[in-house]
Amino acid sequence: MSVLELRAVSKVYGQGVTEVVALHDVDLAVDPGQMVAVMGPSGSGKSSLLTIAGSLEAPTSGEVLVGGGKLAEMSRDELARLRRRSIGYVFQDFNLLPGLTAVENVSLPLELDGLSARRARAAGMTALERLDLADRAGHFPDQLSGGERQRVAIARAVVGDRRLLLADEPTGALDSSTGEAVMRLIRQACKQGVAAVVVTHDAQSASWADRVIFLRDDRVTDGTSPPAGPESLLAPGPGFPSGPAL
Repeated sequence: MSVLELRAVSKVYGQGVTEVVALHDVDLAVDPGQMVAVMGPSGSGKSSLLTIAGSLEAPTSGEVLVGGGKLAEMSRDELARLRRRSIGYVFQDFNLLPGLTAVENVSLPLELDGLSARRARAAGMTALERLDLADRAGHFPDQLSGGERQRVAIARAVVGDRRLLLADEPTGALDSSTGEAVMRLIRQACKQGVAAVVVTHDAQSASWADRVIFLRDDRVTDGTSPPAGPESLLAPGPGFPSGPAL
């Protein structure tokens, strides 16, 4: 059974002359252990796809299922529980709580779900260590660089027993070496059965995925397995947009 399914999902914002179609009849299934990269030009609906997949907003039409459960049939409490326990989300703007340290930000979802503070902090520290942030665990977000805040957000998204990881440009604020470490961590989560959807403009990051899909003009226009190396993603060719579309 797929961890995530989008069935004929459409999303429309506004009405009349202000109407904007973000997604139109999008179908997508992501299985356990699979990483799917989503690429496409700005405004093609990539971020809308993630927020709908993560139950942060509802589609205008179509169905979204996570772990076989239909999101439209869940109560607000059930959706909150699903996000807390099963879905890890990496936002472009990090969304870290300014009054909590790095390790407290990472361990908070586990504590909210009833894990003891000691065990939650231990799990948080492990996640930070994997991203070379153990020495920054006691620092607050405004004491961290942009790249460090991004890595804390990644650690928070993968800590605990998550089934679905949704990442919006997870390597956007990172240098190539740290970006590779982040993608390796996401890949490691997939090896443990997590399903991941990663929105990216970066061909190097997309090359870590099992599948690459493209959004253009609110539709999925092509899907493919990544070629042998990231350099081939940079070259124009069938199914791969060139220039600013990446």
